Amino acid sequence: MAWNDERVELLKRFWAEGLSASQIASKMGGVTRNAVIGKVHRLGLSGRATPTKPLRGCEADAHVEDAPEIAYARSEIEKLIVEPEFIAPAVLASGDMATVATLKGNMCKWPIGDPAKDDFHFCGQSAPTGKPYCAFHAQMAFQPAQRRDRPMAPAARLMAEAAKRRAAN
Repeated sequence: MAWNDERVELLKRFWAEGLSASQIASKMGGVTRNAVIGKVHRLGLSGRATPTKPLRGCEADAHVEDAPEIAYARSEIEKLIVEPEFIAPAVLASGDMATVATLKGNMCKWPIGDPAKDDFHFCGQSAPTGKPYCAFHAQMAFQPAQRRDRPMAPAARLMAEAAKRRAAN
């Protein structure tokens, strides 16, 4: 494929619009991403516009004013979220806090304080069998994973979260 004047102008326009080299190659056809990058460098193009990024996570949720039903669904789901209340670290029968030497299998192993200081200890509250933390610390430790293969539409994400909560109850 030869770079004629028309294709060079098209490349310049797409570059100025902020399209990526892959997007430009796809739109132009008959040219690879690397060919686009090479031509951009040979032309000395700079000052490109900021590319448009897809909205993800909270950014996508921020645009629910266009769809009131999504805003309503999100507010309903937020009412369903029950956060465990904070529970103070356990005090053992000896009056001491839980340490590495006193931790048992069913005790929360959430570290509290600076390990280099004498007052370092662990939460020590009851933890579900086979789990390292109490409900409060588990919520802090284990955040839901975000799908990285493709962003989920806000409405679809809300519906999926609601379905998970219904199944858990």
